[in-house]
Amino acid sequence: MAKEKLSIISLGGRGEVGNNMIILENKDDIIILDAGILFPNDDQYGIDLIIPDISYLLDKKQKIRGIILSHGHEDHIGAIPYLLEIINPPLYGSDLTLGLVENKLKDAGLLAQANLNVITASQERRRLKLNSFELEFCYVNHSIPACVAMGIHTPVGLIVYTGDYKFDQTPLNSPQTDYQQLADWGKEGVLALLGDSTNSEREGHTLSEYIVARNLEDSFRLIEERIIIATFSSNISRIQQIIKAGVKAKRKVAINGRSMFNTIEIAAKLGYIQIPPGMLITLEQAKKMDPGKVILLMTGSQGEYSASLSRMARGEHRDISIIPGDTVFLSSSPIPGNEKAIGETINLLYARGARVIYNGMLDLHASGHACQEEIKMMINLTRPKFLIPVHGEFRHLYHHAQLGRQVGIAVENIFIAQNGDRLLLTEDKAEIVEQVHSGQMYIEGNQLSDTGAVVLNDRKRLSENGFVNIIIAVNNRGDFISQPKLVSRGFVYNKESEQLLIAARELIVKTLKDLDNKKIIDYSLIKKKIIATLNKFFYEKTKRSPLILIEMLEIRETLYV
Repeated sequence: MAKEKLSIISLGGRGEVGNNMIILENKDDIIILDAGILFPNDDQYGIDLIIPDISYLLDKKQKIRGIILSHGHEDHIGAIPYLLEIINPPLYGSDLTLGLVENKLKDAGLLAQANLNVITASQERRRLKLNSFELEFCYVNHSIPACVAMGIHTPVGLIVYTGDYKFDQTPLNSPQTDYQQLADWGKEGVLALLGDSTNSEREGHTLSEYIVARNLEDSFRLIEERIIIATFSSNISRIQQIIKAGVKAKRKVAINGRSMFNTIEIAAKLGYIQIPPGMLITLEQAKKMDPGKVILLMTGSQGEYSASLSRMARGEHRDISIIPGDTVFLSSSPIPGNEKAIGETINLLYARGARVIYNGMLDLHASGHACQEEIKMMINLTRPKFLIPVHGEFRHLYHHAQLGRQVGIAVENIFIAQNGDRLLLTEDKAEIVEQVHSGQMYIEGNQLSDTGAVVLNDRKRLSENGFVNIIIAVNNRGDFISQPKLVSRGFVYNKESEQLLIAARELIVKTLKDLDNKKIIDYSLIKKKIIATLNKFFYEKTKRSPLILIEMLEIRETLYV
């Protein structure tokens, strides 16, 4: 009898921080673990969001039993509204996770077609049967409540997926990680552990939320003027700490930012944030109060251009301005790539008279991800046969693998797989057997975009080198009837570089004559030849390569008799 086989494939989340999506597939069934987004790089011009390419799943829709969500952060749920327009399996998650998903689906007009199912890690309702897969759930600590790890019983064995986690001994608004359940899975026998790698480079343990809460309370009591604090809208644990610190400092809290307000509203409705009556005020009320009695809570801790704090720093917020003497807290760690934007925001805040407290000056942020000692503990609790690092750039996966070796997992049983790798498991063997199609899909203006690498490269060239637009007039017989017209933008200033453009025009005329002599009338070939000639010419003269656009303008000639 043939052995049962299970494929584990990441369509996103390996080699990158975000876009998390893992596929578990056997001959009859598929389940999807998380469906997140990735924010674009600086050179991905015009792209708002990135989601995993799910082309691999399109001809397998009938096998998909559900998408199971570990928690409510954007890098794990953000792709749901876009995927539901392509595939529409049932969705499973904790009450808070699905509350945040529901809000996204309402905005997208997709709530009516969604099949939402609440899961829980409580003892009496912790199992979920999805055909050949049976899942049970275990609460873990993170920077948002209601996060779960998953024990997935498959025909080949038990697979444990940690989701995002840390081991916080003093969590503030959620129970401790369920160590007993993790250990029970380990005793049962874990075939493979899919473990979060985000903080695998960092030694020791992650800072406890209790320390952050204490520092916020102490700081708020010492400040006499207005307090402004920026954090992630999804960091519900931090928001709760800010509200508690505000109560102790006898200050009211005004919220700015739609995403922040929506998250707080959902979390409060489900009981994950406790807000005393009268604690929250509007911005209009805050402006009329003594600044020393106010806390402004908003987004912008990563220097995001359109976030509330960034607009205040530039003096462009329509409702609030920085007041000299304000104290601004940035309660988050910089996401790699955001350091420049954060630095610019801090400089602008200082220039407007604010005092800024940010990363490294005070323990105002605790990561939601396990550091090295916690990762070792997760491996020791679950004792997997195979270790499969997930969630992170290659270096994070690599360091996670090294931690696995340190606690005794054989090197041949550790797999640093990339997006698209099919890791095939039986009850006693694992190997990467092939690459399936994976990649990225782009979101522009809340819509799936067909923008590809060529378009992105054109946008990059436009931003760096500008463009030259060339109009060539021809008659209905294909004869060139006037001098080409050149217009440049962002490349060279026309008046100062008139001779450059004149020389370029002469090159075009010469090229056209050569092609005419060779009886070449194919417009696409003519354009390619001109572009190649000008690319070489412009680079030799300016060391720049503008985007060259050519329009063949056909003017029909009419004969009068």
